[in-house]
Amino acid sequence: MDGKAISTVGILGAGLMGHGIAQIFASKGFRVRIHDVDRAMLEAVPQRIRDNFRVFVELGLARPEDVADCLDRIALCDHVACAVADADLVVEAVTESLAVKVRVFEEVERHVPAAAVLCSNTSAISISEIARCLQHPQRFLGTHFWNPPHVVPCVEVIKGEETSEQVFEGVVELMRRLGKEPVRVLKDVPGFLGNRLQHAMWREAVALVADGIADAEDIDKVVKYGFGLRCAMLGPLETADLAGLDLTHAVHQYLFPHLNADTSPSPLLQDLIAQGRLGVKTGQGFHHWTRQQAQELIQKRDSVLLRIMELIRPQRG
Repeated sequence: MDGKAISTVGILGAGLMGHGIAQIFASKGFRVRIHDVDRAMLEAVPQRIRDNFRVFVELGLARPEDVADCLDRIALCDHVACAVADADLVVEAVTESLAVKVRVFEEVERHVPAAAVLCSNTSAISISEIARCLQHPQRFLGTHFWNPPHVVPCVEVIKGEETSEQVFEGVVELMRRLGKEPVRVLKDVPGFLGNRLQHAMWREAVALVADGIADAEDIDKVVKYGFGLRCAMLGPLETADLAGLDLTHAVHQYLFPHLNADTSPSPLLQDLIAQGRLGVKTGQGFHHWTRQQAQELIQKRDSVLLRIMELIRPQRG
């Protein structure tokens, strides 16, 4: 696969991730065709992209005219066939359900060109398992963009059991062309890299609340104002090297027996769900939320992340 030969991209799913992924490609000059089974979700894409651009313009990272240029390259499609029929690359960003993804890719293969590369934005589902429904699994792989995709640079590129080396390396190079930081995941394991690390921390955080060791606010604080501050600059293994591996080993030896090792979700999490406390979407989860609070936090998040990226950009490889 020659990443430079890609000019048209089909996006399936226009929700939380799909519209942002469409924005990424269109902003870099690619022609984008996007489809969603939910017509209202599809029609909301232009406004969501305008909203996304606002913080870029405010920070001087984009010009007002860039918004129109981006939207001019995006076409809304009523059917899968419309989105993929002339695509050089297809990115699936539908709901996290193996059955749904399989149905989508079975339809994609009926309409997509023979040379097109197929990608899934799944955050955890096995790439090799999805690939079993495909006639040509060698052209299929994972591209896990992180939320919000138009802001966060990391993309996990996941090789399935049958993904060709040429396709894998071609997509890695394509992600670089998009201004992303591709991460090679050489073995298809549940959760890939980032979610394995993230959910290990979440498991411990929920356990600390459940055991009455601290409340949710203070657990969030220790991350935001403690070790989380250095995470944008230093990875966990860099931090271990700086601390000294002998010290790291000693702490592990003492601490590991005391960490949560549950293999099923916390009963506390299940209780909150049973109470209808689902987080921002219901106004209450571990914290209480108003719609305005949530919107303001998301805007602040994007602004802070973009500022951080500008600060550390010279340090990136």
